Amino acid sequence: MRALEQAGSEQTRKTYARHGATGPMFGVSFATLKQLVKRIGVDHELALELWSTGNHDARTLAVKLADPTRVTRAVLERWAKEFGAPGCLMYVAALAAESPHGPALARKWLTAKSERLRVTGWTLAGQLASGDEGGDDAWFAELVARLEREIHAAPNGERDAMNRALIQLGGRSKALRRSAAAAARRIGKLEIDYGDTSCKAPDAASYLEKTWAHAAAKGFDSPAAQERSREPVRTRC
Repeated sequence: MRALEQAGSEQTRKTYARHGATGPMFGVSFATLKQLVKRIGVDHELALELWSTGNHDARTLAVKLADPTRVTRAVLERWAKEFGAPGCLMYVAALAAESPHGPALARKWLTAKSERLRVTGWTLAGQLASGDEGGDDAWFAELVARLEREIHAAPNGERDAMNRALIQLGGRSKALRRSAAAAARRIGKLEIDYGDTSCKAPDAASYLEKTWAHAAAKGFDSPAAQERSREPVRTRC
């Protein structure tokens, strides 16, 4: 905690606050957190202790240090509810995707009353589509159809998560590429409010084409295959 406090800055605190972070924080850059992850490695007990502090930077570091083979379903559910930065729920979803609990939690969170949990569920579904090499596309295809039906009526944060999930679902296989691209064209332009930030909603149809072209240029069969060749998003970003 002393190291995090020393690495914090007022400017970074302001940036995190604009992106929705709440509660106590030092304002530690992601570059510094990445250096700490490389130095510390996997340390599940430390991750649990860091989370218990309630500090935003400590909790972001915690989800990067946690051991996906040891994390329990109860911890994942609690962390998804407690994280004070909506944008960082991606890390909880990524940790869940690496754990044995991912598929069950995705199904549960996607039907939750809480928008926060549905956002995490869509993010987790996208992570599973990229990371889960086995199995068929049936469940992911159902999500594409559901997403197309519901996205325009969804709350702002969930709409953003659904749009990003559509891109990942479409990157899983050639069949899902076709169905996701067709859904994206029918969905059309999305209005998503990112508040006082420079963030913009990616156009799913064009982004899908770019990801497939990039994967092919690198010699991969799909964007999902390319993603599986990389360091997990939880620790690389």
